[in-house]
Amino acid sequence: MSKLTYVLLAFFLGGLGAHKFYSGKTLMGVLYLVFCWTYIPALIALVEGIIAITKKADADGCIYM
Repeated sequence: MSKLTYVLLAFFLGGLGAHKFYSGKTLMGVLYLVFCWTYIPALIALVEGIIAITKKADADGCIYM
């Protein structure tokens, strides 16, 4: 999973759970979609994007969430 892709998905489409689908966490992605109208998933995705930025990537630029 590419760090750059994950962070961009979390920032721009995080309220819809795109970063969760990308990381293979389908159930969490569906929950983000169900509750997207509350804007809570967008706030959580913003925090997760910031956390992902601070994680160290391996030689291929991948992170493990």
